[in-house]
Amino acid sequence: MSAVAPPLCVADDATFWPWFSSPALAAWPERERTVVVIPLAGLADWGLGHSLDAEETVLLHVLAEASRRRPPDQRLLVVPPLRFVVGPDPGCAFAVAAPVAHALIAEVAASIGAAGFRRIVLCNASPWNEELCAAAARDLRVGRGLQMFCINLSALGLDFHAGRSRDRRRVQTLVTALTGRAPEAPAAAGPVPGWGEEPVTPLAGPALDPAAAAAEAPALLAAAAGRLASLLGEIGARPPLRDDGRISWS
Repeated sequence: MSAVAPPLCVADDATFWPWFSSPALAAWPERERTVVVIPLAGLADWGLGHSLDAEETVLLHVLAEASRRRPPDQRLLVVPPLRFVVGPDPGCAFAVAAPVAHALIAEVAASIGAAGFRRIVLCNASPWNEELCAAAARDLRVGRGLQMFCINLSALGLDFHAGRSRDRRRVQTLVTALTGRAPEAPAAAGPVPGWGEEPVTPLAGPALDPAAAAAEAPALLAAAAGRLASLLGEIGARPPLRDDGRISWS
């Protein structure tokens, strides 16, 4: 018997936009209360000994768990993740220029707005894209009248940033558990050269093996998902923008 392949996208079936038909979305109730989440994750080597898609692995599992924790009356939809985002050169893969990433976010948000949904959350895993998300959210609020919010994974206790993060061991442990793969030994002892403004130093010290990581991961995942679920609940409870989001400059 062949092994079951892992899913290409981790998601909560009850809230994942692509799992709904066009008629179901056209008849979607309470659009004004529905929160639509756009996940963003880069492909980068953060010195954790794991694959380049570690950001997406962590973000989507946290988001799926948070979606399952939502109250029964909370309206939530999650679109597929945006993977082509900003990133410094050698340690990243498939990175795009900031204007391109900004345009991609704007295009997806505009499509969501055209479908009648106005409350949108940019849920971002990449430290390199936190400022971009803030700028894109501001521009979409002003230019299209959308009710925009930003949540970064770094604010949920799972920060990938090698320079500022106090969460790197927790992040490494969570990825080990979610993938079932032990971290690889770093190729170099010192900082990885060419990483834009801030070098990435491989995480020092012994890493947990998959079995030990699996024992710690549920608490790590629950803590981050609980924080995210709480934030999404607060966003869903906020009143809609007045005058359909139009801004009066007078």
